Amino acid sequence: MGTGLAMGALFVLAPVGVTPKGCGDLTGGRLCVEGPIGRTGGFTVRYIQRPARTGEVTVRLGYQRKDARITAFAGWFGTERTRDGRAELSGRLDTAPGECIRGVLLDSRTRPYVTRWSCSH
Repeated sequence: MGTGLAMGALFVLAPVGVTPKGCGDLTGGRLCVEGPIGRTGGFTVRYIQRPARTGEVTVRLGYQRKDARITAFAGWFGTERTRDGRAELSGRLDTAPGECIRGVLLDSRTRPYVTRWSCSH
């Protein structure tokens, strides 16, 4: 019983509206990038619309990389139409130790949106 109460207290005390690591809050939703930064593996860029936003939208999803020397141009996983308020695309990347990555979204008017940088160190 004590464990259940302790766990319940954790959920009650958790901050509301905290943006998860690798994500960025946009006016129309949340953009996230996930993957093994600093090594080779699968990366996913996901856009989730806010519940108040209705209708499907087409978005271009990708990533941008940087290290201590340069910031690269965006790379793209492709274009996706939201279904049930969600668009998600994945690909395989080879990222190096010390490298950083962020998610990139282009909306239908080609306006760019990005997450904060997430780094391997």
